[in-house]
Amino acid sequence: MTSLRIKGFEVRTDRLYDLVHHMWVKDVGDGRVRIGMDSLGVETSGTLAHLSAVAVGTVVSRGEPFGSLEAEKYVGPLVAPLSGTIVAVNDEVFSDPRKVESDPYESGWMIEMETADLAAERGGMIEGNDAIARRFAEKVTEYRLEGVLAE
Repeated sequence: MTSLRIKGFEVRTDRLYDLVHHMWVKDVGDGRVRIGMDSLGVETSGTLAHLSAVAVGTVVSRGEPFGSLEAEKYVGPLVAPLSGTIVAVNDEVFSDPRKVESDPYESGWMIEMETADLAAERGGMIEGNDAIARRFAEKVTEYRLEGVLAE
């Protein structure tokens, strides 16, 4: 596990990112990935009040909701960064959303998915230390300029 601190936020570089929807994707082998929310998404959502997910066995396409989030500053869908079939849901997180806030990259994962074609879809994601660091820093700067994040 490689971790960076970028403008006050922890970022793990052993995974792919969809910074539009603030989701990370970690390959766990055998065509399966684990998906969760990045630390910037957690911060900009505010205190998480409620999470829900679609049922195991549901097929979702990239860009479609796999669940929903209710938080202090955001209410809306949790958007799938990849296409595939939901094969596991982290019931602990959906029972206690604070786990996402306290450990977004490990115990705060949300779902596991059997991907339709990870190789084809990874091109739309951000990966690699340099790209992750640069794009994450740009997003933090953008959010601070827009007033989404305090200085």
